[in-house]
Amino acid sequence: MSKLVALLCGLVFGLGLAISGMTDPARVQGFLDLAGRWDPTLAFVMGGGLLVNIPAYWLTKTRSQPLFGGRFVLPTRKDIDAPLLVGAASFGIGWGLGGFCPGPAIASLSSGLPQVLLFCAAMLAGMAWRSGKPITSPELP
Repeated sequence: MSKLVALLCGLVFGLGLAISGMTDPARVQGFLDLAGRWDPTLAFVMGGGLLVNIPAYWLTKTRSQPLFGGRFVLPTRKDIDAPLLVGAASFGIGWGLGGFCPGPAIASLSSGLPQVLLFCAAMLAGMAWRSGKPITSPELP
């Protein structure tokens, strides 16, 4: 049941990205173009995401476990170190140059566009290189 719920959540997320236009790299790059034709759409999408996620994150603190079993996996580290800063900077630079972040890139795979396929291949290679382990989906107890 939890895999079906995860699939449905992913489909709703992807649909939201498509409806909001976030699968279009030009829209993302327009948000980053402060000196040119700035497009504020991404700010509204991020704001909408925060309106949903802030209460949901608070809810995880009041529940002992998720509705569909397993356990909550929340970050425990609070320090900011060099690997975090380098990783965040490289993610942001790649996101800005490519016009995609991981969610919209995956949602855009169905387009078959070469730039989407290249971005996703580079993203997977970067994850594999950084982790030093094969890329698999995490299994929660």
